[in-house]
Amino acid sequence: MRARDLAAAFPTVTLGTSALAAARLLAEQDLPGLIVVDDEGRPFTILPGTQVLRLAVPPYCREDPALARVIDEAHADRFVAELGGRSVRECLPDQPRELPITDPEATILEMAALMARTRSPLVAVVGDDRGLLGAVTLQALLDRALET
Repeated sequence: MRARDLAAAFPTVTLGTSALAAARLLAEQDLPGLIVVDDEGRPFTILPGTQVLRLAVPPYCREDPALARVIDEAHADRFVAELGGRSVRECLPDQPRELPITDPEATILEMAALMARTRSPLVAVVGDDRGLLGAVTLQALLDRALET
């Protein structure tokens, strides 16, 4: 089984997409992450859902989870609303990482190793022209691997 056999159409966002729109897309389609594309539609990076969530959670709650307990639900909703003024670009980690991108001939084991190495819940599959052919999610990879 190769990447081309498992790759499925996958939603993309750009660096300028609002973080709130990205969060909605993640939630509405139950996605593990998003593929961020450049102006030519080529994968720029993979944005795990946790990176979007990171912007919604105040730093003091990330540092001390006990503080999160004292904030009621009404106020917690305000934090999510603040994503509207931010872009996907702001969700990206400060240090660039290896991109979880592979070619259509990659095997299941190669994709699993890439996901593990890059800590990514999905891999973008690109063609010779570096254009996006689709994505393979961790769930699809595990489903396929456990069939045998």
